[in-house]
Amino acid sequence: MSITAPAVIDGPQTDYDAYSDEALLDPWRGYRMMRDAGPIVFLKKYNMYAATRYATVAHILRTPEVFPSGEGVMMNDQMNQVLRGNTLCSDGAVHDASRRIIVKPLTPKSLKPLQDEIQREATSLVERLIRRGRIEAVGDLASHLPVTIVSELVGLPEEGREQMLTWASEMFNCFGPSGPRTEKSFPVLAEMMAYATNQAVRGKLRPGSWAEAILDAADRGEVKPDQCPVMMIDYMGPSLDTTISAIGSAVWLFAEHPEQWDLVREDPALIPSAVNEVLRLESPIQDFSRSVAVDHNLEGIALPAGSRVITYYGAANRDERQYPDPDVFDVRRNPVDHLGFGAGPHACAGMNLAKLEMRAVLTALASSVRRFELHDARRPVHNILRGFTSLDVTLHT
Repeated sequence: MSITAPAVIDGPQTDYDAYSDEALLDPWRGYRMMRDAGPIVFLKKYNMYAATRYATVAHILRTPEVFPSGEGVMMNDQMNQVLRGNTLCSDGAVHDASRRIIVKPLTPKSLKPLQDEIQREATSLVERLIRRGRIEAVGDLASHLPVTIVSELVGLPEEGREQMLTWASEMFNCFGPSGPRTEKSFPVLAEMMAYATNQAVRGKLRPGSWAEAILDAADRGEVKPDQCPVMMIDYMGPSLDTTISAIGSAVWLFAEHPEQWDLVREDPALIPSAVNEVLRLESPIQDFSRSVAVDHNLEGIALPAGSRVITYYGAANRDERQYPDPDVFDVRRNPVDHLGFGAGPHACAGMNLAKLEMRAVLTALASSVRRFELHDARRPVHNILRGFTSLDVTLHT
């Protein structure tokens, strides 16, 4: 089902197809065109407004009373119905109750005991990969921590777990506008939902795991039992693909900008800043959307109730109104205000874990790797995620 256009459209409009193969692989020119056109631009092909400026996107994310998530944050009605009620697609007390459960093991305090283990695992991994020299950095490096440590912490049963990377990617693809690419992913999403419903259950989950804590909360009456499967999705998707995309992007950026890697190696204290800059420049999640609950005037443009706005994180993070030389990769910039994790009540619950994993990998690499020699890089054509399917790299020590 496609989104219906509002009866009256205010503000600039464009025929630009932000979800063509070309635009998804190289979105920056299109983002700049939309930013220059105005704070809000109507995408005629998709019957939705686009917000691409930093201030506009931040305002939408931080104003849930006008731009709620309860009607879904995807760009098609079918997916908005499927995930209705999970943490991402809820508001108010329902959202707060589920988010408290999901975020409990993901706070800095809860993650602190894991820091040494994650760093040891990252260091051991890098040592093994250095001995090989030439690696495929997505599968060999970027995927390792999320697939091993994180999957174990989530505690999902081994049966079917090998499909999680495919499920996570296809789930995000289902977030896009109606069309062949989106619809092709729906059958895979059905497999993921079946796994969450039939396998992520008492007796099959690891005792004491994050996933079992969801069932414990339902037993205490903190959430409804029928919310549990969609809450499992909160761990099954975002904990994997987004972090993998971010680590892959870091390797690619440092291969393309060796002078920036020199700065990090000379001063490892720059690693947290470098992580923020990678997330700003190559946001793993490029866009979500919000419904418009009430008629709202946004920077002089009238948005009617019932319409939908796509919030482009990737465009906002390269807005020259917010960041000088926004297309330049500078590890000293430290953009702590980037929107790569969203903002407001729905800011990414797993951001602290993602940054911890990224810091651990970069710390291990900085101690031993002098250069990344890039041989080949391949990106997927994906509605939401920006990253790589493969990175053929030689690690020089």
